[in-house]
Amino acid sequence: MSGHSKWSQIKRQKGVTDKKRGQLFAKLGSAITVAAKSEPNPQFNPRLRSAVEKAREFQMPNDNIERAIKKASDKNLNVEELTFESYGPGGSALFIEAITDSRNRTVAEVKKILHDHEGKWAESGSVRWAFDQVVGEGGERSWKAKFPQILSEKDHRKLEKLIEALDEHDDVQDIFTNTPETE
Repeated sequence: MSGHSKWSQIKRQKGVTDKKRGQLFAKLGSAITVAAKSEPNPQFNPRLRSAVEKAREFQMPNDNIERAIKKASDKNLNVEELTFESYGPGGSALFIEAITDSRNRTVAEVKKILHDHEGKWAESGSVRWAFDQVVGEGGERSWKAKFPQILSEKDHRKLEKLIEALDEHDDVQDIFTNTPETE
């Protein structure tokens, strides 16, 4: 009987791992597709080169990378980058980047996640001022808080759950906060 339990546990753990890996590959593929829209050759497109390097770091198969680059040449494909601004528990600021083929669906789903985890949707520009854009290696962008905010232990745990829920959404690429512990 214990052999059956052990196999069942291994199977469940493998399923969870495979799901997370699939979500990661989907996010990496979206980033590659968006980067390839302007120029499909990584030699001439530093943003695409950086996205491909990141995908290779996570051992994304070359077939998936090539498929994501080819997908960018599809004229019927309407993939766009979105940024969302919101406030989380304890008044923490969140800056969320997403890539989607359905703006309305993604906005509605992100709003629901925020609502379910004590977050509040913010108007464009109401949070961005609290962050400086930093351009790193290969043109990769990130956001750094100008005024880091310390949260209570309770609010910090709530924020971590909110970030985890947002990160599980397939369209959400990056989440930046103004709290030092979660950056």
